[in-house]
Amino acid sequence: MTARLTTTWYGVDSAPMDAPVLVLGNSIGTNQGMWAPLIPTFAQRFRVLAVETRGHGGSEVLPGPYSIADLGGDFLAVFDELGLATVRYAGLSIGGMIGMWLASHAPDRVEKLALVCTSAHLPPASGWISRAQTVRAEGTGAIAELAVGRWFTEGFRERSPDQVKAAIAMLEATSDEGYAGCCEAIAGMDLRPDLHRITADTLVIAGADDPATPPSHSEAIVESVPGAHLQIVPDASHLATLEQPDTIATLIMGALA
Repeated sequence: MTARLTTTWYGVDSAPMDAPVLVLGNSIGTNQGMWAPLIPTFAQRFRVLAVETRGHGGSEVLPGPYSIADLGGDFLAVFDELGLATVRYAGLSIGGMIGMWLASHAPDRVEKLALVCTSAHLPPASGWISRAQTVRAEGTGAIAELAVGRWFTEGFRERSPDQVKAAIAMLEATSDEGYAGCCEAIAGMDLRPDLHRITADTLVIAGADDPATPPSHSEAIVESVPGAHLQIVPDASHLATLEQPDTIATLIMGALA
């Protein structure tokens, strides 16, 4: 069963009429706001479609557990509903996992791909199951301190407290069931056997200081995706789009435009 996802268009008035569609997938515990600093740049060249993952932002919440295939199927349903035969796709964290699933299971739908601070396999599963249990029992606010410590470097937390507060607000606004269900999707995920099937031009971006999906995870993706390229961004943790927006925007534009 697919979930109804919230979608928002940007760049329809500023980009050329025949501009390609760039789909943006958010990380676990956020919404399309995590792309906000980059969208004005993207909208110069693309018709930008920000899609909020099941259980996040304004998207429908279905009872968990979910699988990455469930989440990818939601995105394909959006593409079909909007008549998008092919797209260019950028996703961070679980958004990147969805991108890998789409590009390997529906390769004719994804022309170019940017994977940011993500992983094809992120054990141990027990940690994700435990986090899902915590969130169902106590709410997403219970893991805010854990999340912020992994999302941002210490320096960014000190110099940009307002942005950190805004990120926490995104987390706390996320459905408890939606977050938990996505934790369970990551717990059961192993995309490694499918990566060789990706035919899209692929850029993989890692934050040099990301403890959630360290650069070694990006290196493993690049080794398995034919022709993929790797960029490691200094002074960036997991939510690199908020910590280093100009650098990430430049890299994605260069790869996907």
